[in-house]
Amino acid sequence: MSSNTKTNPFTQETGIIHLGGIDAIVRLTLDQVRTDARRGLKTGMFVSGYRGSPVGMLDAALLKQQKLLLEQHIHFVDGINEDLAATAVWGTQMLHTVGKQKFDGVTGLWYGKAPGVDRSGDALKHANYTGIGKNGGVLAIAGDDPSCKSSSLCSQSEPMLFHVGIPSLYPGNVQEILDLGLHGYQMSRLAGVWMGMKIVTNVADGTGSALVSPERLNFVTPDLEFDGQLFTPRMNLGMNVRADALEMEQSLYTRRLEVVKRYARANKLNNIVFENRDAWLGILTAGKTYNDLKQAFLEMGLDDAALRKYGIRILKMGMLFPMEPSIVREFAEGLEEIFVIEEKRPFLEMFAKQVLYGRANAPRIVGKFDEEEKELLPHYGEFESDVICRALLKRLSRKTRVESAEAWIQRLDEIHARSKLPTTVRTAWYCSGCPHNSSTVAPEGSTVSAGIGCHTMAMWMDRNVVMGTHMGAEGAQWIGMAPFTETGHIFQNMGDGTYAHSGSLAIRYAASTNVNITFKLLVNAHTSMTGGQAIQGAHPVANMVSDLLANGVRRIIVTTDEPGKYSGVRLEGHTEVWHRDRLIEAQTELAATPGTTVLIHDQECAAELRRARSRGKAEEPAEVTVINERVCEGCGDCGEKSNCMSVEPVDTEFGRKTRIHQSSCNKDFSCVKGFCPSFLTITPNAAPAADGKKKKKGRIPALERELIEPIKKVDDSFGFGIHVMGIGGTGSVTVVATLANAARLEGKHVIGLDQTGLAQKGGNVISDIKITHAPFDGSNKISDGRADLYLGFDILNATDPKNLDKCHPSRTIAVVSTTRTPTGKMIADRHVMFPATQGLTAGIDRVSRKEDNVFLDGQALAEGLFGDAMATNNFMVGVAFQAGTIPLKAESIEAAIQNSGVGVEQSLAAFRWGRMAVIDRAYVESQVAKYKGASVINLKQAPQLTPAARALVDAIGAEGEVKRLAEIRVQELIAFQDEAYAKRYADVIKRVVAAEHKALPGATALSETAARNLYKLMAYKDEYEVARLHTDPAFLAELDAQFPHGYSVKYNLAPPLLADKDPKTGHLQKKQYGQWMFKAFQRMAGFKHLRGGALDLFGKTEERRMERALIEEYIRQLDEIAGQLTHANHSAAAALAAWPDEVRGYGHVKEKNLAKARQIQAERLEAFRNPSQVVMMKRA
Repeated sequence: MSSNTKTNPFTQETGIIHLGGIDAIVRLTLDQVRTDARRGLKTGMFVSGYRGSPVGMLDAALLKQQKLLLEQHIHFVDGINEDLAATAVWGTQMLHTVGKQKFDGVTGLWYGKAPGVDRSGDALKHANYTGIGKNGGVLAIAGDDPSCKSSSLCSQSEPMLFHVGIPSLYPGNVQEILDLGLHGYQMSRLAGVWMGMKIVTNVADGTGSALVSPERLNFVTPDLEFDGQLFTPRMNLGMNVRADALEMEQSLYTRRLEVVKRYARANKLNNIVFENRDAWLGILTAGKTYNDLKQAFLEMGLDDAALRKYGIRILKMGMLFPMEPSIVREFAEGLEEIFVIEEKRPFLEMFAKQVLYGRANAPRIVGKFDEEEKELLPHYGEFESDVICRALLKRLSRKTRVESAEAWIQRLDEIHARSKLPTTVRTAWYCSGCPHNSSTVAPEGSTVSAGIGCHTMAMWMDRNVVMGTHMGAEGAQWIGMAPFTETGHIFQNMGDGTYAHSGSLAIRYAASTNVNITFKLLVNAHTSMTGGQAIQGAHPVANMVSDLLANGVRRIIVTTDEPGKYSGVRLEGHTEVWHRDRLIEAQTELAATPGTTVLIHDQECAAELRRARSRGKAEEPAEVTVINERVCEGCGDCGEKSNCMSVEPVDTEFGRKTRIHQSSCNKDFSCVKGFCPSFLTITPNAAPAADGKKKKKGRIPALERELIEPIKKVDDSFGFGIHVMGIGGTGSVTVVATLANAARLEGKHVIGLDQTGLAQKGGNVISDIKITHAPFDGSNKISDGRADLYLGFDILNATDPKNLDKCHPSRTIAVVSTTRTPTGKMIADRHVMFPATQGLTAGIDRVSRKEDNVFLDGQALAEGLFGDAMATNNFMVGVAFQAGTIPLKAESIEAAIQNSGVGVEQSLAAFRWGRMAVIDRAYVESQVAKYKGASVINLKQAPQLTPAARALVDAIGAEGEVKRLAEIRVQELIAFQDEAYAKRYADVIKRVVAAEHKALPGATALSETAARNLYKLMAYKDEYEVARLHTDPAFLAELDAQFPHGYSVKYNLAPPLLADKDPKTGHLQKKQYGQWMFKAFQRMAGFKHLRGGALDLFGKTEERRMERALIEEYIRQLDEIAGQLTHANHSAAAALAAWPDEVRGYGHVKEKNLAKARQIQAERLEAFRNPSQVVMMKRA
């Protein structure tokens, strides 16, 4: 193993460094200043741009290295928007106009994603036309997201750069970012142009190694003479003078771009990377697509000898525009055909045809279409190696048969023809406690428009969001729509980042036209969609109010979760500050106000607030929310109210209920608004401080068992690939980086790719790492059928068909956590269920090495051991390692964990406990049982029945599952009321069991359904039952286990006889009641004998009468079913008996659900009574 010494990839001057695409750009800025210093020049650099994928984290990476950058006179200033940032960078080339310069020259770096390139066209064109200052130079980074992973549209920026006359470089890996970047600055300086650099997602999000050395590059100055005169670039700022403007254009297209071509030729930026004098087919490609091509060769079985045999020559272009013609002409000599392989529109193909047009013996050029005008390569999306394999095989097959390639294509066809596993898609969702969970809800019947930002996700949350625009124009579309529709008003969502960027102009425009629109300005203090950075140019809300009023806004209301912070703050225009509970009221009032109005919702981004709390920069509320699952009805109202991912559905003995996932809870507390008495607000007593230090979250359980060496089960003779699937925000990318670093410690070579997309919002994260013994220049993305380890931290992500395509039964071992982490849809809609785990694991088994696969509930075990869900991923890495699927040394992985310096103790322990879970899972589960609390594994024992309860159960005459259900429920009904009450339940179930046995011996579906649902109705949760369940010793024991140092409690209730009513809805309003309520509950539980009698004050409400009536109705219905049950209507009978499961909740929520249940009941009753008629209707 090589040394564990950590090196800094930004300061190391020579040798091999390991870094990602974004960090390579940061390193490039330092390398440029260092290179100038070696030339004897004292230069500085100015960096600005605007965040957005795939360069969304570049500003964060620059800020992280800010001290080092400033030492090298590199100044980074975040851009308010892209074109203003471009103008600021342009200013670095104008310094001669003001004089008194501090440096010999200043270079610039501008960056923006493709939409930013588009919107900045004016600034880029002006800056490029005017030229470059002495010893200056500018590099413009264009971030392209070709497959629209995290963008509003797919992108290709080189045509836009071509339009404004900016040359474009296209690196395919971190090494080329550094090399082409330095050449780009030198070209910019010599030619007097801005140089563009196209960075695609797979390069920005990729990782790899680069060789650095002051002597690595030899910058050759080309011939700069034109018509006998030496070309010297000059700055021309006469933009408004016609003669100067014409000179700019002339010099750009007749001199400056020609210098760029000459430089590219002299410095071999474009290279024939595979010579073959006898070739007939030339392949022309560039950047990331070259790596995809090399991957295709590997999969097609085409090594160098085969490429020579089949007559292939390859030209790799480092510069897309302008195309340097001599290398293309040299490449074309003797070829019959040039096949241009590039993504998107034909760009290189267009210029290649221009260069070779009219030349004698010029080869045929194909690319997007073949010689018969049939599509050969798609104009859309993103290439992977399989697209290239298929197209290349078509061209080669014109001359010969390539059996190895045919075999690979056949294998791919078999993979893609596999039946798709039914699963559930995990879509991105708002973070736990996100202010948008409540702020994007609009009054019923409203029309809402989206924009750019996290709030856009409301489009798939059933919130009436029906349209949207590009960034900064949000709402302006309504100006054109309003005259032509009877719709009188819309709401327009806009984030504070967009407002600062350019959205304020859209509001000004709307106000100037007096259209009826309410802008919902969502102020969360961060650009949360792209990494949570602070917003450049942001103002306090008071200043925003003044600006908006000055721009013609008619009325503003501020809503917030903390109205108290506005105490003493003066807001102009009689602007009021309301609590967020009045959001709907505020929107209703603003919508009724003619003209342009604004709702400012002020609440900090939950994810950033959580980070600030963890770093001690923000106070964390001591209170936590706990749900008593026995009191919970599983109605889903808390999920509807909060839309929060920490409000998790959980399957219990008594049906689907809800719990708060404490590890992810951001303490927004909006879930407590759910109309339900199950919510407890707990204030835990502080744990004793250890040695005066703050106690860390969770615990580190000691592992006292010996770990044995695993048996290797993968073939790593060439290398191995790991396909990792996780959920955003859970640390899966960090774990993958640890594995990569572990491999490097062993001297292995690693390339990788983290496909994050909307991962920050709980979306899917896909990471690939390829570990080889020798350097590998193929794709950093694992191809279909080529994963060795299929490591799933999330089973839904792991059963996505696109991910399953990475598996092959002869190659892939799956190690997958079966944790049922809910999706946002499951939170918001209780009818959306998690798919059966058994079906999901079976689907994975079908496409992988079933006998070697490992499935376990990683989060339950890790959280059970550590009290922290963040231990899960390292735990699962330990599982995979011990399963023999990671051919690295344990010492290397542990050294990489230590080198990371983050959560080292927990991560090491989690890795080791994961290993132990493979060696002896029963031992690990026994250790979890020691820590069992309310949030993890609940080991329930069979109930100990009283003699009376046993007699009632035995009298039913049931066996198997029906008997088990009865044993639990009879005992519970005795506790609910008395033995007589439980006997009535047992008698009814006895009749159903007998009828089912008679009609269909051996069947139990009807009896099971009846046992569950009759109990549900009979054990209705009135005041006495809620009191009993809140004082149940079993529940109190769970609280004691969860809060071992003690706690105080508040109850969130709306007692019908005490609660106020909402003046608008008439619904009861919840209030908090203190510790004294526990004693009240104890006393109230003792009065259960009054239930239903003359002295039952609570039983006289309409809700209680309804609950008692439902019991009688359901018993009559069960008797009807039992009396008419046949083999033919058995399924319909079981379905009909299940309708009470829809009757959930309390008060108005229960009333609403009962109405829906009645519809289901009527439909199923008709199906039971008239099955033939229902079948005929379906056929019709």
